[in-house]
Amino acid sequence: MIHSIVKISHLKFIWCLLLLVSCSNNRNQVQETTSSMSSSYMFPQESIKNFQWFQEPASWKVSPEGLFIEPDSGSDFWQRTHYGFRNDNAHFLYKEVEGDFEMTTTVSFSPQHRYDQAGLCVRIDEDNWLKTSTEYETREYSHLGAVVTNLGYSDWSTQEIPANIRRVEYKIIRKGKDFEVYAKFGQKDFQQIRIAHLHKDAPKIQAGLYACSPTDKGFSALFETFEIKQQN
Repeated sequence: MIHSIVKISHLKFIWCLLLLVSCSNNRNQVQETTSSMSSSYMFPQESIKNFQWFQEPASWKVSPEGLFIEPDSGSDFWQRTHYGFRNDNAHFLYKEVEGDFEMTTTVSFSPQHRYDQAGLCVRIDEDNWLKTSTEYETREYSHLGAVVTNLGYSDWSTQEIPANIRRVEYKIIRKGKDFEVYAKFGQKDFQQIRIAHLHKDAPKIQAGLYACSPTDKGFSALFETFEIKQQN
């Protein structure tokens, strides 16, 4: 009887030991996963070192979570076509880049008014530039697309996506005077949404992040990641 009690107690001890080891392993896995997630979503502040503002917004900040912007009311990039007006006051954080490159960002956004937008931009001057973003339209849909402006006239290519999509990754690839534009959201891979050409010669071009609120204030955007990779 005493032998049986000792044997049972021994088995309980082994079971408890195995349980403790299992819990320890799970805790380590959670810690490793948390650490990995934190680093992958950590905004690399050095990625915007030596950048400068074109039309600095009244409200913005940089934190480990990303670059947060609240665009000023009435800010926009657009030239002449269809609407007739000219707007060259969007908020654009950029640096000059020479040669071919690949530029990517992931941005989360909370639109409030029609045309609220945030994404990537490349710019030579007010009459020659390209931007890509998701522009809010209604509670049902937004417009994912790109605006290409040559010689002072803008054109806008779009595709409808559900308005509840509030996080998109964008990519622009420069090859000489040609540009490839890509976007991805949800579980999808990058999809090409535009190939464009900027006519004006410019060995160096301004490249970076932009946001604007053409209609009214209240919009906010968080750029979670950002990278420019020079191409050989």
